[in-house]
Amino acid sequence: MPTKSVEIVPKSANPKAKASASGQPVKAAGKVTGKPAGNAPPLGTQSVHRAVTVLREIAAHGMKGLRLSDIADALSLERPTAHRIVKGLVAQGMLMQNRETRHYHLGHVVYELGLAASPHFSLRELCQPTLQTLADKSGDSVFLMVRSGLDAVCIDLLEGSYPIQTRTLEIGGRRPLGVGAGSLALLISLPPDERERVMSTNAGRLNTFGNFTQSRLEKAIAASTDAGYAINEEDVLPGVSAIGLSIRPRQGAPYAAISIAAIESRLSGERRIEMARLLQKEVRALEKKLDAESLLWE
Repeated sequence: MPTKSVEIVPKSANPKAKASASGQPVKAAGKVTGKPAGNAPPLGTQSVHRAVTVLREIAAHGMKGLRLSDIADALSLERPTAHRIVKGLVAQGMLMQNRETRHYHLGHVVYELGLAASPHFSLRELCQPTLQTLADKSGDSVFLMVRSGLDAVCIDLLEGSYPIQTRTLEIGGRRPLGVGAGSLALLISLPPDERERVMSTNAGRLNTFGNFTQSRLEKAIAASTDAGYAINEEDVLPGVSAIGLSIRPRQGAPYAAISIAAIESRLSGERRIEMARLLQKEVRALEKKLDAESLLWE
């Protein structure tokens, strides 16, 4: 039976958050003169920086896409500036527009570039047997997440025999670090000072994902730390829970995580403990495999 995918549509960005849905810090647009201040990109690369930020923002909203006004608001761009960037990206095939909804989506050239780059990124391929084992043994939905700045991005997912009928995350979907079990596992694995910085920067974005709040995130971190794995108890979507575990490299902070998601009744009590043990066993085995493959971690 095919699954129905339902997407939670983020609200307008909180101006106090200083971060867009794609996890990129944003500043009010205006005429730029002289030497760029702070962390602003060099003047000669500003156009490239803005174009890439627009692509990331649209990618963060998955199949729904964004209207021109949404793009301008999320990135604090003047409407003419946003229109000029979007028009140029459409001309190059990087974006396309749905004539009925007026929403912009990633274009065919982005897909083609992704195909060309894929041979250089073996993580998804190496993790797939583990994802399949977890999906088969749990019967639930299994996700592979990687860190991308302030966000976690889903790069693969497999459905078991009891898939979630209402799913809020697809391949390519982004969430702020801490939102969802896999994303939470990545956040918890960060050094304390970096974790606090990420949480502070992302604070204004959390409530765009269901009823998620900073207080709820802090409670989830405490519960997950005690359990030894990330726990999402209906934090993002009512009736859906998940557990997650980061994949630890030989050095540095984890770059990827795997999570299992299911309806709440299938992932509570003794069964949650059982699934957590299964997840820990398979992830630890995967870590040894990745070490043997000498996978380079970014």
